Amino acid sequence: MEITATIVMRILFSIFMSILFMQSGLDKLMNWNDEKGFYKKHFSQTFLKKTVDLLMPTITIAELAAGFLSAIGVIYYLFSGEKTIACYGMIMSNISLLMLFFGQRVAKDYAGAATIVTYFIVAAAGLYFYWL
Repeated sequence: MEITATIVMRILFSIFMSILFMQSGLDKLMNWNDEKGFYKKHFSQTFLKKTVDLLMPTITIAELAAGFLSAIGVIYYLFSGEKTIACYGMIMSNISLLMLFFGQRVAKDYAGAATIVTYFIVAAAGLYFYWL
């Protein structure tokens, strides 16, 4: 595989997303009760308050899928040149960030939502580079 700027960017985006989402997902698993308490309080004044028990495993699974698909995908891409798995990692990264963004907006945590926009731009750019 000839090294091009596109290939380097694909690799960097995938590594970034794998770090972001593996850390976040694993942190939720390791600190489940604390995280659950945070989310229950965070959404206590919203229509999502009774759904935290369902939404927390959903976002955790989505984040772990994004992180592991990105990590496995970049390794597979490096050795085979095949980008499908890494592309799925980017898609899951974008979906996970949209889920998080939605939650922040519903909770009226506008500063938190604004932070997620930055990550979403990176994830969307990563997906774009995989579709080049």
